[in-house]
This record gives sequence, C-alpha cells and structure tokens, in this order.
Amino acid sequence: MKLLRYGEAGAEKPGILDAEGRLRDLSDHVGDISGAVLTPEGLASLSAIDPSSLPLVEGAPRIGACVGNIGKMVCVGLNYADHAAEAGMDIPPEPILFFKATSAICGPNDDIRIPRGSEKTDWEVELGIVIGKPASYVDEADAMDHVAGYCIVNDVSERAFQIERAGQWVKGKSADTFGPTGPWMVTADEVADPQALAMWLEVDGHRYQNGSTATMVYGVRHLVSYISQFMSLQPGDIISTGTPPGVGMGQKPPVYLREGQEIACGIEGLGTQRQRTIAWNA
Repeated sequence: MKLLRYGEAGAEKPGILDAEGRLRDLSDHVGDISGAVLTPEGLASLSAIDPSSLPLVEGAPRIGACVGNIGKMVCVGLNYADHAAEAGMDIPPEPILFFKATSAICGPNDDIRIPRGSEKTDWEVELGIVIGKPASYVDEADAMDHVAGYCIVNDVSERAFQIERAGQWVKGKSADTFGPTGPWMVTADEVADPQALAMWLEVDGHRYQNGSTATMVYGVRHLVSYISQFMSLQPGDIISTGTPPGVGMGQKPPVYLREGQEIACGIEGLGTQRQRTIAWNA
C-alpha cells in the first residue's frame, strides 16, 4: 500500500493510492495515518479495503507529511561509506545518532525556508524507516517485524549551525521546513530489499546526488535494533538513515541553497519530492 495525507497544513486527511495511482480518501475508516494505524493490525485492516470502493479525491490537493503526529525523528549521520569519504571523515565505529525537531517536518512539496542568517543551507535525500510496532531492545533478527514501511526524507541542513557553532547537530537540522517527508509511505511488503534502492537529488535540474542504499554502512535491520537499545521506538516514529554523496558541502567549492531554487529528489519505488526555496520571512 501507498499511504499518504493530503490537505492544508494542520488539517490533513488520510488517503491511499489505488492501482491506477489515483488518490482515494480513507477518512471513513481512519482518522489519520499515524500511531495505531501503522501497527501490523492497523495495516492489516487497511489492506482489506478495496481502494476502488473509496471516494476519489479530485484535483491536486497539497500533500502533507505521509505520517501524522510523529513522536520523534531519529537521524543517522555519516551512514554511507561514499558520503563519509566525500566529507573526509572516517566511517563511524557505530551509528551516529541525532534528532530533528518534529516542528521541522513538512509536506514533500512544501517550500523550504532559508533560515535567518543562513549561508550554508544544504540538501540530503534519505531513506526514512517508519516504525509500526513498539521496539525496545530488539534483536537484529526480529528488527524488520517492527517496520511499517518506508518514505523519502530530505534532511535539509544548515552546515554552519550544525558544525561551526558550539553544541550538537540538532541546531543545524531543525529549522521549520527542514524535514520534507513523503509523498507517501510505502508499506514494507512492497519493498523487496531496502538495501538496494536507487536515490537521487537535483537542484535547478543539476543532479548532485546519485546513489544507492546499497552503500549504507549500517542497514535498516541494524539501525532499528541499535536505536532500540537506547530508546523505545513507537508506531509512527521515523528513522532517517543518512545520505549518499553529492551534498552541497561536499562540492569543490561547496555549493549551498539560496532563495528561488528548485529541488527535486526521489528514491526508487517511493516517489519523488519537489521543493522551492524561499526567504525565512516570505
């Protein structure tokens, strides 16, 4: 299934794509794509519904983040061997974890606001893991049982805030609009191998990132198990798993986003995102 949320920000409705890729409304069956809806039982109930029996959504409504009421977004740094090489940094001996504030999460095609004082706003296309079953001290062998599905995350980052200021990375990761998520969550049963997905990102038509989840240092199974050793993961939480090479910081010389640009990114089987960059006070 491809599950999504549509409508104005803060008033999104649940939806599903039918076999022809048309948006159907799920409001008569669930209140949102979140929490208990993403558990194995919740997804089984949705899978029993014939999408063609649901109301067709006309027009081209705004698409919101594919998961609502996200409890936390856990991000993984330097998790692609080729990206670590690009950054001139060693592969970490265990996953580097940080958080992105949930207030940064937005729709996949919403505008990205360049923060006040920013000169180094950057892009990162990433595979998002959507948790569907509570996970605490999970063994790797059982980790995939806790995955509801996958989505695209653009882990937008302000590098000066992230690296050049004192403290933790979260400051460079959490500005409003720095977490485009979606367009939809593809349930795990439709993704044969999450470690073999092509991924890409373009700015103004120039392709900067052209990679694959195959170069992840720590894969989906390991990350779910590893993170669950330090915190419980709940249905609707998202793990953003790192980015392949081609970020702006890695260009020679570095290239950063400015107002009035167009970003497009995608992951094989998970759809595409398109954003426009605007001023923070636009």
